[in-house]
Amino acid sequence: MAGLPTIGEAISRAADAFERAGLALGHGTATYDDEATFLILETLNLPQGDLDAVIGRKITSSEAAAIKKVIDTRIATRIPAPYIVNKAYIQGIPFFVDRRVIVPRSFIAELLLGDGLLGSPAFIPEPDAVTRVLDLCTGSGCLAIVAAMLFPNARIDAVDLSSDALEVAKINLTQHDLSDRIALYHGDLFAPLGNACYDLILTNPPYVDADAMAALPDEYRAEPELALAGGNDGLDIVRRIVDRARQYLSPDGALLCEIGSGREALERSYPDLNVMWLDTAGSEGEVFWTAARDLPA
Repeated sequence: MAGLPTIGEAISRAADAFERAGLALGHGTATYDDEATFLILETLNLPQGDLDAVIGRKITSSEAAAIKKVIDTRIATRIPAPYIVNKAYIQGIPFFVDRRVIVPRSFIAELLLGDGLLGSPAFIPEPDAVTRVLDLCTGSGCLAIVAAMLFPNARIDAVDLSSDALEVAKINLTQHDLSDRIALYHGDLFAPLGNACYDLILTNPPYVDADAMAALPDEYRAEPELALAGGNDGLDIVRRIVDRARQYLSPDGALLCEIGSGREALERSYPDLNVMWLDTAGSEGEVFWTAARDLPA
């Protein structure tokens, strides 16, 4: 990679190298060009999302060496790009990540930050009236942080079974200056919460089924298995959440849950559960919304 004259050429050559190596994507990028762009801009401490402004800039010899190092590392190790630069973005919001935590990529953030969920009579008509939010399986803390941004009067509780993940979440709370509004709890789902009651429960729990776990590419095997594996049909943890969520919701509260490809399994398990499936630009039938009154008693 040494001697590359422009950032644009560096990206093009890196993308070609990634394609030849057959790297698996999905940790924030969907194409090799996007993967190369992300890594190179982060390496050069340039903002994501404004490639046109820098694509023709010449690269110095020291920058070329730094770019070569991250590209070679990505190919040789097969670890996700965010782990290499310790950075991931959710809808443009930056988060610190390392191998203690799954790379954040929840469709729930896209729904919360998009149009139609907040301010819609069917969902959350008055964000300012939300006072308590729970983020189960918080991981890096990304959804808790998004919730704190969207619900200015809410106290946020965030739970994870992994103490390592919570250490990463602490870093992100500090970086976003939200340590005073978000409380982190170490424990198994609702166990550490006592008799708390919430207006909204957000959760992106482990939901990868056994067959898919056995076929994961190296990039996904680099993530904590605890954050991925959801049992034989992927819904072991999801069912535990659905079965108990009503106890922790206010009468007008709701559950927003991501389950990947588990829609059919969920509908088999709860044929009478009234849910609304919410699609995003990159997903269909992977996130559901259900009111507290419709959850199992």
